[in-house]
Amino acid sequence: MRFMSTPSLLMIEDDVRLAQMVSDYLSQSGMAVRHAVDGANGLAALQEQQPDLVILDLMLPDTDGLDICRRIRALPGAQSKVPVLMLTAKGDPMDRIIGLEIGADDYLPKPFEPRELLARIRAVLRRRGDGSGAAADAAPSTAMLRFGSLEIDRDARSVTVGGKEAELTSYQFDLLVAMAERAGRVLTRDQIMEAVRGRELEAFDRSIDVHMGRIRAAIEADVKNPKRILTVRGVGYVFAKQQD
Repeated sequence: MRFMSTPSLLMIEDDVRLAQMVSDYLSQSGMAVRHAVDGANGLAALQEQQPDLVILDLMLPDTDGLDICRRIRALPGAQSKVPVLMLTAKGDPMDRIIGLEIGADDYLPKPFEPRELLARIRAVLRRRGDGSGAAADAAPSTAMLRFGSLEIDRDARSVTVGGKEAELTSYQFDLLVAMAERAGRVLTRDQIMEAVRGRELEAFDRSIDVHMGRIRAAIEADVKNPKRILTVRGVGYVFAKQQD
């Protein structure tokens, strides 16, 4: 699916002045932004009209963004899969890790430059919309990738294990596809991040490990003894060719 119309964004942020500034800036860039001042109104707005992406502040007056993110991921159907970009105060690494663990697609520490927010929004929408983040060196493949009981449908952007759907964020889906396309190749963290692009890798950023943990939890029979995504100590990860 490609975004042919104006992308619809929902910003859940209690700082009205900041929300207005961001809304004005994103509107000038061709995006439609709705604003909710707290978690309850944000969830109601999402269920009333599903956006293409949610910008979610970590600190809200009635709850915290982590709880709202959990509740979004627990919603029925397509609403649970809406991309979430989380805003974290002061860039606390633990806030980032927890946010990624519960299903956020990306994060941005406050204060931030509007241009960086726009770039990250576009990257998430691009990954969700057409998968154009795949690197040029990826091996040619059909829409369906099969590895034993694991099936990855690139067109439907879905993953099943033994016929049961695996819950992954859009970013985690792209990471899994990038690795499956390169099955048997040992990839560094930098190479994996570059394969899906979308944002620059920060030197201290270990979020790739968090995402790999989430992917393993979704597709591995035994997370403590993974058979599909293997860690290569001191290097990175490899997607095993032989499985099941």
